[in-house]
Amino acid sequence: MLKYGNVKFILGGRLIFGPDAKSLLVTLLLITVPVIIFCVFVARHLRHAFSPYNVGYAILAVAIVFTIYVLILLFLTSARDPGIIPRNSHPPEEEFRYDSSVSAEVGGRQTPSLQFPRTKEVMVNGVHVRVKYCDTCMLYRPPRCSHCSICNNCVERFDHHCPWVGQCIGLRNYRYFFMFVSSATLLCIYVFSMSALYIKVLMDDHQGTVWKAMKESPPSVILMAYCFIALWFVGGLTGFHLYLISTNQTTYENFRFRADNRINVYNLGCPSNFLEVFCTKIKPSKNNFRAFVREEVSRPTLQSIQGAEAEDLGAGDPRPKVEDDLEIGEDLLKISQRRNIEEIDEDIRSRGSNGPAHTALEVDAILDSDHRAPTIRSETRHSSWGRRSGSWEIATDDVLSNSKVTESRSYMTGKEGRQ
Repeated sequence: MLKYGNVKFILGGRLIFGPDAKSLLVTLLLITVPVIIFCVFVARHLRHAFSPYNVGYAILAVAIVFTIYVLILLFLTSARDPGIIPRNSHPPEEEFRYDSSVSAEVGGRQTPSLQFPRTKEVMVNGVHVRVKYCDTCMLYRPPRCSHCSICNNCVERFDHHCPWVGQCIGLRNYRYFFMFVSSATLLCIYVFSMSALYIKVLMDDHQGTVWKAMKESPPSVILMAYCFIALWFVGGLTGFHLYLISTNQTTYENFRFRADNRINVYNLGCPSNFLEVFCTKIKPSKNNFRAFVREEVSRPTLQSIQGAEAEDLGAGDPRPKVEDDLEIGEDLLKISQRRNIEEIDEDIRSRGSNGPAHTALEVDAILDSDHRAPTIRSETRHSSWGRRSGSWEIATDDVLSNSKVTESRSYMTGKEGRQ
């Protein structure tokens, strides 16, 4: 079954949030609480400050409408698909190839290894751009696409993951993100200006100084300080993204290009870059989050295929191992036969025989025992089949028991020859 990383769905897939969507509540409080304080303690007192045309009511209305507009932009940024690329259930089979030059030798045989290109080159504005393969999504990422480690999805034109909106910023919500940040900057400037205007109105009404007016309206002072601090963040962020739009970069690309000293192949010129962000139609989502997903039969991934090949190469055909074990058994038999010859010589010498150490019959007997070695080896091989472990190793007790049989036969043949 297809999965969409760590995103959260609400209302049957109509709303898509990131895994840290709870931080969105903090952003809502940072916007709505100051505006409520402004409307209650500042804008309400300015309703009759401009009596001829009741302009003071417009100050309150603008604050409420503009705040609703900012919240809508925040919602459009946070609750929509940022450009998630559907992940594959298996690697692209057309990219598989077998390379016989890189092989492993097992038992004198060579097995071609499965190769899979990790990068590809595509043409962008006449320049070759390298794209990487994503192991998680099992696809080659399109240009300007990156995998978000928080959402665990590949996102088109990935800019960054914003914790304040609890969502990735990508191809389909970057426009709303910039409008939200720039509108929040204007809202801060508006609240700061109206609070300062209320201080000025208090000074004119009471013929006092700035300090006396500030004492009469502490909420105005708090709002001015709050907006001044917030303006450094949202205002600085707005200026930075204006620079990125003018050069057609993303936040992610800006850090990478600056670190690698690479050329920006996506820059079309300042006017064209702004038109691309604000005037082009937003592409439809590549995912149907509300559709029923059919459960697919999982195919082997690249790692599982390579792991299976490694196991096959490690296990291999049992016949070479059997042949090696039987050769070791023959060597042990020959060693035991040499020891039998030495014992026969010592026995003959102990009886006072002046003849040669070995007669022809004794040599034939020993050679006859060598010819019987394959029969003993075959019996030993069949005896290993009945073991639970299923190994093809020859037990030392079997070899020694067979060597004793050979020793007794060779001894009896030698004795009959002397008689």
